[in-house]
Amino acid sequence: MKRLPLFATLIVAAAIAVMIGLGVWQLQRARWKDGLLAQYASAATQPPIAWPVVPMAKDAPLFRRATGFCLSVGGWTASAGRNLKGEAGWSHIAACRTGGAEGPGMQVDMGWSRDSADPAWRGGEVTGVIAPDSQHVIRLISSTPAPGLEASQPPNPEDIPNNHLAYAVQWFLFAAVAGIIYWLALRRRRRTSAD
Repeated sequence: MKRLPLFATLIVAAAIAVMIGLGVWQLQRARWKDGLLAQYASAATQPPIAWPVVPMAKDAPLFRRATGFCLSVGGWTASAGRNLKGEAGWSHIAACRTGGAEGPGMQVDMGWSRDSADPAWRGGEVTGVIAPDSQHVIRLISSTPAPGLEASQPPNPEDIPNNHLAYAVQWFLFAAVAGIIYWLALRRRRRTSAD
C-alpha cells in the first residue's frame, strides 16, 4: 500500500479544519443574531425612553419608542425612503440641535414625500421609533410627519436577515466536498500507480 502524500494531506486537512471551524463560528453567530432579533422584537413593547444624549453603537436602543426635543434644525438631508404604503420616494432627515455644543444632536426622519425639497419644519418635540443610522449610530423616525409630508415607514426588525445558518451549511459542504475530492484524487493515484 502506497503511503499518503504528507504535504498535500496536511494542506487538505488544515483547509477542511478551517472550513469546519468557520461553519461552527457561523452557527454561534446564528444563535447570537437570533437573540439580538428577539431583543429588537421585544423593544416595541417596552416603554418609551428619552432620546440618548450620546448614543453608543454597542448598546444602541434600536427599535425602541423614544421622545426628543429638536431646538432647531441645522440642516436637511433627503434620502431614499418609503412611506407607510411602501411607496418609494424621499425621507426628509433633520439634523437637530438638542442642547449646547456638546453631544452629536439628533437625526430625525420627519416624513416622506415624492419631492426632495426641504420641508419648512423648524423643530419641536418629536416622538417616534429609533432606527439604525450608518453615520450617526441612530436616527429617530417620527410618528407624526412634518406639515406637507407623509409618515415614513418605521424600521422593522423582521427586515434584518439572519443568514448565518445558511453560511454554516455552506462551510460544512465546502469541507465535505474538499474531503471527497481529495479522497477521489488519492483513489485515482493508487489506481494509476497499481497499473
